[in-house]
Amino acid sequence: MGGACIRRGGGVLPLSRGGNPIPMYSFRRFVVLLAIASVAVPAAMAQDSSSSSSSSAASQDQTQTQQPAQPSQQQLSVQARIRLRREQRRATAIHDTYDNLYEVYAGMGYLRFQPGKSLQRTTFYAWNTGLTRYYSERFGLNFDARGNYGIAYTGLQQGVTNGSNTRPKISAYTLMFGPTYRFYLNPKYSISGRVLGGVGISSFSGDTNGEGSTTFGIWPDGDTYAVAGSIVGQYNVTPAVSLRLTGEDVVTGFGSQMQNSVGFTGGFVYRFGKR
Repeated sequence: MGGACIRRGGGVLPLSRGGNPIPMYSFRRFVVLLAIASVAVPAAMAQDSSSSSSSSAASQDQTQTQQPAQPSQQQLSVQARIRLRREQRRATAIHDTYDNLYEVYAGMGYLRFQPGKSLQRTTFYAWNTGLTRYYSERFGLNFDARGNYGIAYTGLQQGVTNGSNTRPKISAYTLMFGPTYRFYLNPKYSISGRVLGGVGISSFSGDTNGEGSTTFGIWPDGDTYAVAGSIVGQYNVTPAVSLRLTGEDVVTGFGSQMQNSVGFTGGFVYRFGKR
């Protein structure tokens, strides 16, 4: 019978299906193989599991490394508050500097002017002063006054009794009024544009010894229109005081002719009259 066994030398030998005993060394080999398998299989399964978890962790670390770190909601909130405070400080500084009703300025100027139709251009040196009434931080109305002084290089002229006077001194004055607008505001500086119109008054014959200005080829004395377009830059030393530089194109109509003169003025500005 398949399950039978016999005893030999104090040991028990299992029988095969044919009734023959199974050799003892085969049985022992089977037991050894079974023991080795029971040890090797769990070790292999543990190694497999640890290798797959290591590979998963490495893959996760690589994914985290590839993705850039995103700022947290708290960091974004802090940055937004910092930007807001900075903007508030800037707005307050602009308000403290430019929220004044009046601005008065004074300084000197330079202008290239043609004193007669056939005469070369001469340099006018000027004093300049003015007052601006502001209706907001940007818009105001400006009154400007200036006196220009120079020399007309006439050369020898026919019909002139005093022929030695070839460099008579001349002067002209302008009174102008118009709007001004600050199109860029900063706590430290501003840039404005303005357009002025008014009257020009000449004194061209004062140094001609009674010969008259036209005898020297200079425009006749008289009153005429004066128009100016300007770009004004101001650098703020304090909220109330600034340095001013103005580039401008001044057009006048002395002698029924148009004179287009380019120059600049510069000086100091004082603001007052807080709203």
